[in-house]
Amino acid sequence: MVTLQRRSALLLAALLIAVLGAGCTTSGDSAAYRVAENGTLAIAAPSPDFSETVIDAQDGVSLSRIVFENPGGRVYAMLAAPETPCAAIVYAPGAGVKTEAHRERAFAYAAEGIAFMVVDIRGNGGETAGYPVDLEKDYEAFEKGRWPQYYLIVQDLMVARTMLEDRYGVPVYAAGSSNGGRYAAIAAAIDEDFAGYFGISTSGFNRAGEQYTGTLRTFLLSIDPDCAIGTISPRPVRIFHSPLDAVISYDRGMALFNHAREPKDFIAFNGTHGICGEVDDKVIADVLTFNAPCT
Repeated sequence: MVTLQRRSALLLAALLIAVLGAGCTTSGDSAAYRVAENGTLAIAAPSPDFSETVIDAQDGVSLSRIVFENPGGRVYAMLAAPETPCAAIVYAPGAGVKTEAHRERAFAYAAEGIAFMVVDIRGNGGETAGYPVDLEKDYEAFEKGRWPQYYLIVQDLMVARTMLEDRYGVPVYAAGSSNGGRYAAIAAAIDEDFAGYFGISTSGFNRAGEQYTGTLRTFLLSIDPDCAIGTISPRPVRIFHSPLDAVISYDRGMALFNHAREPKDFIAFNGTHGICGEVDDKVIADVLTFNAPCT
């Protein structure tokens, strides 16, 4: 007997096959991904199933701990929000950076009227289980028809976007720093309900998958922001990079920008690697401008 949950998963997989044609499909209890032979990735994410605990409140802004019951295990997040935000951001931190590191940042965005959710990325060493970035391990999972962690992280960002949009009914932007910017770029590219993308100190993989054939080529192209970012248009793209970045070179950030389509903007900022106050000010200004009047 086919359960209702299993039937839903099969329908999601069938829908993705109809949209993308030939390729590789994997489904779970309430989610499915599809990768076409050219590396185009699609993910049907489940509806948000979460619990929330308010842990702090300051000047009309509440700070909550969110626990999502996502495929592949529980995912944690931190959300700062005013009572009636005019926009929202789903933020993916860089590798090894925990949500608590962005506590004050989240409050600062919320004070400006922007709900700010920091997702605890799988493998970053926080509460969410997972392993540090390991594309070889992810490829092994892909070859066996399982979910690569990379895809699960992208799905986590999509589920967070749905939760914020359902709750507040406002535009939700994908943002991320360093490796988190890569996940956010893929999420914004395949989830058209994201209102735009902010990438900080990040890059693609220089379309490295084109050097290979078969499933390795397909997988590498599917996770490469250089391949995906062009599909975010006509939603806005903003790329921030420091000329002094010693982790991901300025040229790599510019290459990602060049793969994007209009409307887009590239902003060089002072500092080295990762998000900073200067970038925050510009992101906030952009979001408020996109959603004016925003009070």
